[in-house]
Amino acid sequence: MIKTITKVGNSHGIIFDSALLQLARLKPGDEVNVEVHAGGTITIASIRKQPSASEVSSLIQETMTEYATTMKKLS
Repeated sequence: MIKTITKVGNSHGIIFDSALLQLARLKPGDEVNVEVHAGGTITIASIRKQPSASEVSSLIQETMTEYATTMKKLS
């Protein structure tokens, strides 16, 4: 995919259309890591926050509560 660097105020940028953002599973406001490699190659990688142990535990508890009847029938 070829993109053109455009002037944005006093800076420069690349416009990512919605299809490209969707393919990369990104949305406005997401943080990304930008790296410049030897030879001038630039990579942009999303930074996906890992849930904490307490967040995972809380979600499991909510799921178990919500599906308690189903879980009992399955056991």
